Amino acid sequence: MAADRPAPARPRRAGTAALGVGVGAATVEVAWLVAGGPAAALASDLGATVVAGCATLACAETAGRHPPALRRFWLLLAATMGLAAAGRTIWTVGRLGADALPHTPLVGAVFVAGIVTGTAALLSAVSAPRSGLGRARVVLDGVIVGLALIPVAWVVVYRDMAGADLDGTARSLGMFYPMLDLIQLAVLISVAAPARPLWPPLTLLGVSLALRAGADAVYVSLIAQGQYQAGHPIDVCWPLSYLLVACASRYPPPADLDQVDETAEPAPMPWWRVALPYLTVGAAIVAIVVDGQPVPVVQGSAVALLAALAVRQALAANENRRLAARLRQLAYTDQLTGLPNRLLFTRRLRQAIVARRGHGDHPGEPYPDAMVGPDRPAVAVLLLDLDGFKQVNDRFGHASGDAVLAEVATRMQAVVAGAGLTARLGGDEFAVLLDPSAAAEPDRRGDPAADPERLAQRLLAALADGSGTSASIGIAEYGPQHTGDADLLRDADIAMYAAKAAGKSAYRFCTPALREAAVTRADLIADLRRAVDDGDQFELAYQPIVEVGSGVVRAAEALVRWRHPRHGLLSPARFLPLAEETGLVLPLDRWVLAAACRDAASWQDLAPGMSVAVNLAPAHLLRADLVGTVDEALAAAGLAPAGLTLELTETALIDSADEVLAGLRRLRELRVRISIDDFGTGYSSLSYLHRLPATDLKIDRSFVDRLDTRDATAYATVEMVTRLADAFGLVVVAEGVETETQHRAVAEIGCPRGQGYRYGRPQPVGHLRQLLAVPPG
Repeated sequence: MAADRPAPARPRRAGTAALGVGVGAATVEVAWLVAGGPAAALASDLGATVVAGCATLACAETAGRHPPALRRFWLLLAATMGLAAAGRTIWTVGRLGADALPHTPLVGAVFVAGIVTGTAALLSAVSAPRSGLGRARVVLDGVIVGLALIPVAWVVVYRDMAGADLDGTARSLGMFYPMLDLIQLAVLISVAAPARPLWPPLTLLGVSLALRAGADAVYVSLIAQGQYQAGHPIDVCWPLSYLLVACASRYPPPADLDQVDETAEPAPMPWWRVALPYLTVGAAIVAIVVDGQPVPVVQGSAVALLAALAVRQALAANENRRLAARLRQLAYTDQLTGLPNRLLFTRRLRQAIVARRGHGDHPGEPYPDAMVGPDRPAVAVLLLDLDGFKQVNDRFGHASGDAVLAEVATRMQAVVAGAGLTARLGGDEFAVLLDPSAAAEPDRRGDPAADPERLAQRLLAALADGSGTSASIGIAEYGPQHTGDADLLRDADIAMYAAKAAGKSAYRFCTPALREAAVTRADLIADLRRAVDDGDQFELAYQPIVEVGSGVVRAAEALVRWRHPRHGLLSPARFLPLAEETGLVLPLDRWVLAAACRDAASWQDLAPGMSVAVNLAPAHLLRADLVGTVDEALAAAGLAPAGLTLELTETALIDSADEVLAGLRRLRELRVRISIDDFGTGYSSLSYLHRLPATDLKIDRSFVDRLDTRDATAYATVEMVTRLADAFGLVVVAEGVETETQHRAVAEIGCPRGQGYRYGRPQPVGHLRQLLAVPPG
C-alpha cells in the first residue's frame, strides 16, 4: 500500500505544471505585444493557443481528483478550453493562409460549441439548480439579458458597424459573440446567487467571462472602425481569460460539499437576482426609443426578446403553480408521517358536520330529526393517543420516537383504508374521521372499518401486534348536543382520557356522564389553580411514625388536605393527580414543605429531634432549584435539617439521572434525610440501593396487608427487606400497619418503625401536639 501513495500526486503536479506553462506563455505574449516585437499576430495566436491548451490539461486533471459531484463541472470546463484551443488553432491556420481575418463558419461553430459546453459546466456547479425546470429558467434569464443588451450595445458601440466594410458573416459574429458572453455571465450570476458561501473558482470564472465579454466587444468595435490588426494589445485579454480558468482549477472542493442536500428546498434568490433580467429589458426599451431607427438587428433582437420573455413567464407561471401545490401540501400534511394534519382534519370535519346537518353553515340551528336513525350512520371521530410514548422518547431518543409514530401511521392507514380520513393531530395524537357521506364507496355500513366501535377494536389489535406500543381511543359521534367541530373533538378527547383511566389499550365512547365529569374536572382544575395562588384553602394532617417496640413517636408524615369552598374537605386522591397533570404540584409542594417545616419546629419543645416527612412529586427532582427551595424552607422555619425527611417514590428515584442524584447528595450534605417510599413496587430495586443517597426506607403497604393472612411470601419479603436495609444502614418503616396481627408480625420480624391506623390516624398539628404531650403507655 505504501508504494501506491505517491501515484495520486502525479496528476496534481501535471496540472500545476500546465498552469506554470500557461503563466509563462501568457507573460511572454503580453511582453511581446507591449514591446511591439516582430510577428506580433503569430505570437498572439500561439500564445492564446498554448494557454488554452494548458487550461484544458489543468481542468482535466482537476476532474480526476475532485469528488464525483464536481467531476462533470471540470470535465465540461476542460472541453470548453479544448474547444478554445482548437478554435484558436483553426483561426491561426486560416489567418496564415489569407490576408483577411478568418471569420469562417467552422471557426464560428467551434467557438459557439465552447460557449455551449461552458454554459453546461456552469449548470453543473454544486450551487446550480438541480431540476431541469430550474436550469431552463437560468438559461432563459441569461438569454433575456443577452438579447436585451443588444439594443444597448448597438446604440453605444456598434452603430458604426452599419457602414463598415464587413461581410455579413463578420458582422453577424461580431454581434453574436458578446451576446453569448453576456448570456454565460448572467448564467454564472444565477448559479452563484443562492445564499451559501461563494466558491472561489466561480469568482475567477466570473472575472474570466467579464474579461472575455469586454474583449469581444472592443474587438468588434475596433473592426467596425477599421482599427484592428492581428497582434493588437486587446489580444492579451483572451489568453488571460483562459489563464483565470486554469487558476480556478487549483482550488480545493467546497468545504461543505458533503453537506449539500440534493433533496432540500432551494434557497430563495436575492431580490436583485430576480430583478436582473427585467432591469436589462428596461434598458433595451430605453435604447430602442433613443435610437429611433428601424435597424434589422435591433428589431430582430426585440422580437427574440419578446419570445424569450413569453417563455420565461410561462415557466414562472408553471413554477408558481407547482409552488402553490407544494405549499398546499405542506399546509395540510404532517411531514413525519405523510398523513393529513390537524388543519386539514378539522376542515374536513367541519364540512362533514355542515353536510350532515343540511342547514348550511349555521351552528346554532337545531339538529334535524330526519338525520337521526340507524339507517343514517353518524359522523364520528376516533381520537387515538399512544400510551407511554414519552418514555420512548426519553429512553431511546426522538429518532426512535419518530420511527414509532411512522409505524403507527402506516398501521392505522392499513386498517382504516377508504372508510375514513386518518390524520396526525400532533405529538403522539392521531384521529380518524368517519363521514358516511364522503366514503370511498356508496355504502360502507357493512364494512367493519365503517363502524366506530369495530374500527377501534381493529386499531387496537393492529397496534398490539408487534408494534411495541399501545393506544387509548376516545370515540365521539355527532349529535344534537354538538354545535360544531370543536365540541365533537372535545368529546372525543374526554372519551380518550376515560380510556386511559380504564387501564390504557382500550376505547371508550363519550357519554353524558363522562361529559359531565369532564366539566366538573375542568371546574375543579380552575378552583385548584385559584387555591394554589391564594394558599389559604390547604391544611396539613400528620400521621405518626412510631417505634414498633415502645410506641414512641419518632416522626410524622405531612399529608395535605384541600378545604374546598363548595365540596368540603377533599383528600389528596381527589386533587393531587390534577395538580401533577397541570404542573400545579410544584407550587403546592412548596407550600406543604414550608408549612410542614414550621409545624415541625413548633413541636421540638415536646419531642426534640422528632422529624417531619414530606412527600415530593417526581417533577421536583428535575428542577435545579430543589436544594435551594429546601434550604429556604428550613431557614424560614428555624428547623434543623435533620428534622426534615423528604419522601420520594422508588420509581422516581430509580429513573433519576446522574444530575438528580447529585442534587440528592447535596441535600444529604445538608443533613436532610431522604426516604424511599413504596419500596418493592419498582423494578430492579435492590441493585439501585447502593446508588441512592437514602437514609430511610418504607416497605409498601401491599406487603404489610398480607401479613394478616400469614402469607409466607409476604412475611419473607418484609423480613428480607428489613435485613437488607439494615445492611445498608437504612431506617425501615413498615407502612400501612392497621391491625394487631400486622403489628405483631412487624415486631417479630424486627422492623424498627411502623406507620398506620394501628398507631394513629392523620390529625391536625394541634392534636399531634396533644399526643406528644402524653407519655407513651
